Amino acid sequence: MSLTKEDIINAIAEMSVMDVVELVSAMEEKFGVSAAAAVVAGPAAEGAAAAEEQTEFDVVLTAAGEKKVNVIKAVRAATGLGLKEAKEMVDGAPSTVKEGISKDDAEALKKALEEAGASVELK
Repeated sequence: MSLTKEDIINAIAEMSVMDVVELVSAMEEKFGVSAAAAVVAGPAAEGAAAAEEQTEFDVVLTAAGEKKVNVIKAVRAATGLGLKEAKEMVDGAPSTVKEGISKDDAEALKKALEEAGASVELK
């Protein structure tokens, strides 16, 4: 017969505090872990998952579209590149226009490039 988590929790709920303390000690000894470390690691692991939320974005030009001149102008305005470099970037699509920028800046740049006629994605 297999016990479910609910069965185990219900059994623990019926135990006295001293019995629970002894159970925790026995589990620590059996599995070679510390309950205190598990309690600390639990919230830390949850915090790490939240901290992994992306904060820096890359704006990637995937295609120039039909209005290539307008896209080149938008790339130049966003990057400060010269005409030749901006044209090479647009002609070489897919290419990264800017790296490691904030979400707001990335969204604004994406919008400007799309309005110029380009296909853009954020990574």
